[in-house]
Amino acid sequence: MADESPAENTAAQTAPQIQMRVLGQFIRDMSFENVMAQKGVSGDVQPEIAVQVNLDAKKRPTEHQYEVAVKLNLTSKAKGMDDVLFLCELDYCGLFHIEGVAEDQLHPFLMIECPRMLFPFLRRIVSDITRDGGFPPVNLDNIDFVALYRNELMRRQAEAEKTEA
Repeated sequence: MADESPAENTAAQTAPQIQMRVLGQFIRDMSFENVMAQKGVSGDVQPEIAVQVNLDAKKRPTEHQYEVAVKLNLTSKAKGMDDVLFLCELDYCGLFHIEGVAEDQLHPFLMIECPRMLFPFLRRIVSDITRDGGFPPVNLDNIDFVALYRNELMRRQAEAEKTEA
């Protein structure tokens, strides 16, 4: 077995080890409205589903603990019509213990990596809700949380430039 060189040894000691644990997950708020059934609409309809995703993260009072929320809004309309079939709103949260992340990297970590951990559970809940609500289960496509984060940064930068002008 070969010994590590002194340069490799010091690099390993100075690189912080990132620790992330999911302490808990929960539904903060959930709503499903079967508009089609309320209106008494029947027949075969082709649904089109629009998905909106919002993210939020905040520090908890306990050291190294954070709460991350993924808020989904799904609106299903009949293809080619404005008739709403169903509305689904879900606010799903995770509690995380995170250590070893540099301060300047903490915000992207919270807004990208934490939602990635929550997403499979969120997908399952949406599938169950829509199926139990009388529709075929909605299997959400993967969400690109990196793109969401970048888009939000660009939106905030554009907004800041408008206020400065």
